Amino acid sequence: MTSSPPHPTPHTNLSADEARRIALRAQGFLGTPNRKAGTRGLLRHLGAVQLDTISVLARSHELIPYARLGAIPRKKIEDAYWNPAQPNPHAFEYWSHAACILPVEEWPHFAFRRRAYRSRPQWNHDLPPGVYDQVIEQLRTQGPLTATELGGAKRTSEWWDWSGTKVAVERALMYGEVVCVERRGWKRVYDLAERAIPATLLHDELNDAECLRRLVGLAGQSLGVGTRADIADYHRLKAEQVDAVIADSGLVPVTVEGWGKPAWADPAALETPVRGRHRTTLLSPFDSLIWERARTERIFGFTHRLEAYVPKPKRVHGYFAMPVLAGGHLVGRVDPAREGNTLVARQVTLNGPKAVPAVVQALLEAASWVNCTNVRVERVDAPDLRAPLTRELTQALA
Repeated sequence: MTSSPPHPTPHTNLSADEARRIALRAQGFLGTPNRKAGTRGLLRHLGAVQLDTISVLARSHELIPYARLGAIPRKKIEDAYWNPAQPNPHAFEYWSHAACILPVEEWPHFAFRRRAYRSRPQWNHDLPPGVYDQVIEQLRTQGPLTATELGGAKRTSEWWDWSGTKVAVERALMYGEVVCVERRGWKRVYDLAERAIPATLLHDELNDAECLRRLVGLAGQSLGVGTRADIADYHRLKAEQVDAVIADSGLVPVTVEGWGKPAWADPAALETPVRGRHRTTLLSPFDSLIWERARTERIFGFTHRLEAYVPKPKRVHGYFAMPVLAGGHLVGRVDPAREGNTLVARQVTLNGPKAVPAVVQALLEAASWVNCTNVRVERVDAPDLRAPLTRELTQALA
């Protein structure tokens, strides 16, 4: 008697629901989280954690582990990414999906991007003669240093008006001669890669195909299942780069109900049925679960757009509207703020009455994490849901 094959099998059809659940598990939102591995383990699992300057509840790179692992102390999160007191680095910062924290063992696989930057013919900022070598020598003798400590980040107060020093050190970071070893007051702290990256990893020996094969495979593992566009977007690869290596990446082709495009899956994600506990949480707009808008709409039927850079009168959901994940679905949005020890929900958008308990739970957990003892709701898009929402909040806070 032969045993039944794993469910679902590779090279088969997936329902839209199966694909959604596979994606949630791959991103760490369904099943039992590996709390022992913590933030470092999560970083390796996701492959990249995006950085951003906006801080409302917390910065986005703090919100990523919080959303999956719960109320981890924020300092513990920072130390897990980069701690200058630790002799061996666990992460480095580089250009992936955007500016991202990456596992240090992936340094060799970004050689293709470093080479591309070195051969780039044009830049937005001019590099003054001699400044590059001066910055490298200064880091060699005095580093690690911030751009300010190197001589100043800007020539004027305009954000784009970089000093020659800043241009040089950022160019060196792109080339791979310099690495960001930590953030200090949100300023990058630069050091020479030869000091900051373990000697066994500090090389550009892999050719472009080897690098791309690894990153495509990692993207597929982190997504669980995705189209070519999904996979390319994860580390911001070109479609033709994905096409060139996907057959050898370890991913397997699948067909997903309703997607209308070819898809690939991590074979390990297809080996067992997706079961387990769902997280209920607020999501950073920069969370890798919802990086790609078309994918988010396809999987969750949810249109997500960061409105921080949209003129205030034109905003629909708020400055930093955070989607609410509950039961494996995106059930609403909260645009948060903080006033002293109060977490303020400036605007709440709910998909319906069933979303109320989930939004209350997400607000209360987020408030506790950032040491707020009170929650205040200012606006609810559906006026008839304001009373049940505030009532549940009041009862929970009593």
